[in-house]
Amino acid sequence: MEDLAPGYRFYPTEEELVSFYLRNKLQGQRLEIHQIIPVVDIYHIQPWHLPKLSGKLCQGDTEQWFFFVPRQEREARGGRPTRTTSSGYWKATGSPGYVYSSDNKVIGMKKTMVFYIGKAPAGRKTKWKMNEYRAIEQVPDQLTGNIPMLRGEFTLCRVYVVSGSLRAFDRRPLEPAPAAVVAENAQKAEPSSEPTEGQGSPPTITGLLQQQQQPPWVSDWDWVWDWDWEEMTSHDGSNQLDATTRIDKHKKQQKFTTN
Repeated sequence: MEDLAPGYRFYPTEEELVSFYLRNKLQGQRLEIHQIIPVVDIYHIQPWHLPKLSGKLCQGDTEQWFFFVPRQEREARGGRPTRTTSSGYWKATGSPGYVYSSDNKVIGMKKTMVFYIGKAPAGRKTKWKMNEYRAIEQVPDQLTGNIPMLRGEFTLCRVYVVSGSLRAFDRRPLEPAPAAVVAENAQKAEPSSEPTEGQGSPPTITGLLQQQQQPPWVSDWDWVWDWDWEEMTSHDGSNQLDATTRIDKHKKQQKFTTN
């Protein structure tokens, strides 16, 4: 198997995670998605053990991993899910946010959590974080029109490690490379008019799954994915999504129900 061309990596947008991967999972379509995002009950597993359980395209990644998480039985009965492992617990931080489509429609909800080592509430905060995504779909109603319903059968979770680096896309050494190395690389580079593998259109899912190894991945722009609400707001991170939630962007109230 040949390596993926430099620059190719599994780094989906939030819209792609919700509108494609999570929705196909909820609808029982495209079973090959499980090779990319497996089904794992991650809330009872130590976060540092999760990379080994990730999909094919995340194997070898050192920063982020994706999982479908089934709804817990107690949550299906109306209770709160447990997110406690043998060494610590996941704690929600800040308020839930919305995921928008490219045409500015609300398609999902996003909750951010941090892993703490020890017992609540005196645990020690770690660099392990998680984005939990839930899909929203419109359910026709004769009296009130379309009611946004929060799907709960599966969530899609992105587990990642906060690197603390703000240098996105470019990971070249801070120090300039020696002149001898630059000259050697220049001699090896020969122009060619023939297209090589990796040029042209991006690979398909099937094509990506056929690759065995990946180049270093980039996920330093944590602020693109996530906001640290502990620093930006005065919330304690323990608040949960109410049955009625305000969508500030549209300045109107919408009711969410869970199935």
